Amino acid sequence: MGIKCLIVDDEPLALDVLEAYIERLDDLELVGRLDNAVEAFNVLNKEDIDLLFLDIQMPKLTGIDLLKNISNPPKVIFTTAYRDYALEGYELNVVDYLLKPISFDRFLRAVNKVLQDQQKDEAAPRTGEVAEGGGKSDSFIYLKSDKKMVKVMLDDILYIESLKDYIRVFTAEKSVTAYQRISYMEEKLPAGKFIRVHRSFIINLKKVEAYTTPAVEVAGKEIPIGRNYRQDVLKALNDQNLLKE
Repeated sequence: MGIKCLIVDDEPLALDVLEAYIERLDDLELVGRLDNAVEAFNVLNKEDIDLLFLDIQMPKLTGIDLLKNISNPPKVIFTTAYRDYALEGYELNVVDYLLKPISFDRFLRAVNKVLQDQQKDEAAPRTGEVAEGGGKSDSFIYLKSDKKMVKVMLDDILYIESLKDYIRVFTAEKSVTAYQRISYMEEKLPAGKFIRVHRSFIINLKKVEAYTTPAVEVAGKEIPIGRNYRQDVLKALNDQNLLKE
């Protein structure tokens, strides 16, 4: 399903231009076009809108006043002929600020910010627990890979490697590539079981087979220990009784 869009602008030409731009993109779905913020207020309180293209200077109620009176606003892209409102717009946490006349290229750049945020939200791993027989509970994580949500049991993870904006999660049976940053995984994985050993690697402490001061070995792979991580990694290995003094 596409991103549901609402256009609010008191200029008919601006409404026509934005509608035409939205219709060019498969990821966008136009829900409606309104010429005043009062009517928009009513619509936003009744319908789920993902993205609001909002003019600022309108009669009765400005776009800024509208935003200040919505409890849970959608993502907003301001569309205006006035530069003076840019600072206030960013203080309201809008996605972008488009100056009229709006070119399609500039419109596309603004929309791409929304699409990128959506991809990150969809790719964010989901964690949980699944109960098994005998009262045992195993933790797992879902990762979006190749348009599917793939379940990975945490105990099966050997290590995770960063590939810029992607990660690759390795288990004994498979590897899963997902659009996600390794720093996000570091926050989500349980402390004490997983540790970041390098800017590009997180390991499962229970899977460490051998070590040296500059590296650990997991499933036959030598993984470097970054200088900035070394103290914490060695302490964690000590806590796991893997280091012998």
